[in-house]
Amino acid sequence: MKKRTLSAQLYRYFFIVIILSLTSVGVASYVLSSRAIDEQVQLYMEQTINSTSAQTDIYLQTYELFSNSFSSNTDVRQFMEISRDDSYEYYYYSDVIKKFVQNSVNSIYNIYKQLNMVYVVGQHGRSVIYDNQNFSAVDPELVTEKFDYLMQSTPNNGRIVLLDMSIRPEDKGTVVTMARKVRGASYGESFRGVVAVEFKLDELYRVWQLVNLGNKGYFFIVDDEGNYIYHPDVHMKDTKMDPELASRILRTENKTVVESIGGENRLVLSRKSDYSKWNLVVAMPVDEMRKPVSFIRTTTLAVGLLTLVAALWLAAKFGRSIVAPIMELKDSMRETEKGNWQHIDEIGRTDEIGGLIHSYNLMVTRLSDMIERVYQAELQQQKHDLELHQTELERQRAEYQSLQLQINPHFLYNTLETINCYAIVQDSDEITEMVDAMAFMLRYSIQANLEEITVANELNHVRNFMIILQHRIDREFEIEVAIPPALLLEKMVRLTLQPIVENIFQHAFPDGIEPHHYIRIDAKKENGLFQVIIEDNGAGIRPERLQELRRRLQLNKLAEDHGGGPRRGGIGIMNVHRRIQMVFGEQYGLQIDSEWGQGSRITMVMPATPTPKIKTGQIKTAEGSL
Repeated sequence: MKKRTLSAQLYRYFFIVIILSLTSVGVASYVLSSRAIDEQVQLYMEQTINSTSAQTDIYLQTYELFSNSFSSNTDVRQFMEISRDDSYEYYYYSDVIKKFVQNSVNSIYNIYKQLNMVYVVGQHGRSVIYDNQNFSAVDPELVTEKFDYLMQSTPNNGRIVLLDMSIRPEDKGTVVTMARKVRGASYGESFRGVVAVEFKLDELYRVWQLVNLGNKGYFFIVDDEGNYIYHPDVHMKDTKMDPELASRILRTENKTVVESIGGENRLVLSRKSDYSKWNLVVAMPVDEMRKPVSFIRTTTLAVGLLTLVAALWLAAKFGRSIVAPIMELKDSMRETEKGNWQHIDEIGRTDEIGGLIHSYNLMVTRLSDMIERVYQAELQQQKHDLELHQTELERQRAEYQSLQLQINPHFLYNTLETINCYAIVQDSDEITEMVDAMAFMLRYSIQANLEEITVANELNHVRNFMIILQHRIDREFEIEVAIPPALLLEKMVRLTLQPIVENIFQHAFPDGIEPHHYIRIDAKKENGLFQVIIEDNGAGIRPERLQELRRRLQLNKLAEDHGGGPRRGGIGIMNVHRRIQMVFGEQYGLQIDSEWGQGSRITMVMPATPTPKIKTGQIKTAEGSL
C-alpha cells in the first residue's frame, strides 16, 4: 500500500475543499448569470420585435386606409363591369379613377409620399394605372399579364394581402404591393378584379435600420416562402433564405434557438406579424451575448487560483506546526521499538500535542517497568513448562511400556508347554521350528522404543505367530494377504497386527475353526490416509459389546476391570489403538465394524507416506497366504 504522510493528507484535503468551494461558486455564478443574461437578451429581442412590428403595422395600416377608400369607390366598381371593347367607357372611367387617386394623394401628401403606383385590373382584361411620377409611364398590358397571379395570390374574402412584387421590373425589391379582390357595382357574388397599391419601403427601411442589436446583431424580415422583405445587407435583397434554415427558424416562432448563420452561431428569435403576415427575425451572435459570462468565468478562475495558492501556503504552515512534533514522536517511538526507552522533552507545550507527548513519556516509563516484570514472569513460565514437558514425556513413556507389557502371557506359557510335550513324546523337527519362531517373536516383542516399522515386518511377525499356532491347534490355517506390493514398505506401529489376529482366533471362532473360515489382511491409501484392514467371517460381535468397544476407542480408555473374572477381549484392541495414537496422533487409531453372526472388520488408520518403489517378489508374503 502506498505510504501517505500526514502533511500530504492535509494538503490534499485543503485542496479538495477549496476546489469544491470554488467550483460550486463558479458553476452557480456562471449558470445563474448565463440564465439571467439569456432571459434579458430574450426579453430585449422580444421588445425589439414587438416595437418594430407595431411601427411597421401602423405604417402599413395608413396605406390600408387608402386601399379601402380606393377599392370601395363607385367608379372603380363600375370600371370592373365595362365591356372589353367599349373604348369610351374605358377612357371615361380611367380618367375618373386617376383623378380620384390624385386628389386623395395630394390631400395628404405627407402620408402617401412613398406611394409608388396604384392600379386596377379587371377580368375583362382592361386596367387603369396611376403612377405617382408619370400618368402613362407603365404599359397597361404589363398589368394585364399579372392578373392571373394577382387573382391567385389574393384571398377570396376580400382581405388585403402584401405581395413582394412590382409592375416595373426595376422596382423589384424596393416596393411592396398591397392587393385585394373587389366586386363590381352590382355587388355580385364573384370578384371582378383586383385593386393594388404599390408603395416604397424607404420609410420602413429607416424604421428597421433604427433597430440596435449590437455590433454584429441584425434584424431582417422574410415572408413564408423565405423571400427577404428586408435585410441590412443590400446584397441580400434579391436572394432567398436557405429553405432548411428558414423552416427551422420560422417553425420555432416566439422561441429562441441557436442557429449557424453565415458560419457563426447566433441566437435567433422569430415572430410573425398578425397584420402583415411577415416573419420578423432577430439574430444576435452567441459570443457577443456571452461576453459578460466569460468575464465572470475568467474573474472567478483568477480569484480562485489566487485563493488556492494562499490556502495551500496556509495549509503548509499549519501542516508543519502539526507534523514536526508528530515526526519527533514517531522517531522516539522507533527508538522505543528497538528497546531504547527514549523520553521526549515536553517543556513549553500546553496544547493537545503536548498532552500526547506527556502521555507517551508516561507510557514509556510504565512499559519499561511492565516489560521487566513480564520478562521475569516469562522465564518462570518457561521453566515451569519445561518441567511439565519432561513430566508428560516420562508419563507417556511409562504408559507405552505399560501397554506393551499387557500382551497376554498365556500364549507364551501354552507355547512353552507344547514344546515340552513335543520334546517328551518324540524327537521331531517341529520343536526346532516352534523354538525359532518363538525366539523371533520374543526378540521382536521386547523392543520398547516408539520407532515405526514396515507392514512387511508386521506380516513376518504374524507368520511366526501362525507357525506356533498351527502346532498348537494341530491343523493348518492360512491367512489371506491381499496387500499390494507397493504398500509393503509403508510405515506402521510395532506389535499392532499380531494382537488383532490373535484376538480373532480367541473370539471369532468359539466353536472351532471350520474349513469355510478365513482371515483376510488388506491395505489401501486414500485421502492422505494409510489403512490396514483385517476381516474374518467368524461369529462377529454382539451389538451391545460393539457399542461398548467403540465408546472406549472414542474415549481412548483401556479395558476396564471385570472383577477378576476371565477377560472377554478388549485389552488387545485398546492396546493397539493407544499405541497407534501415541506414535501418530490422537486423530488416528482403530475402527471396528461387525455384524453378529456374519464376521468383523477391524481397520487400522494411519497417516500415509510416499509410496516407495519395490520390486515384485522381494517380500514373499505380498499378495499371498500366511
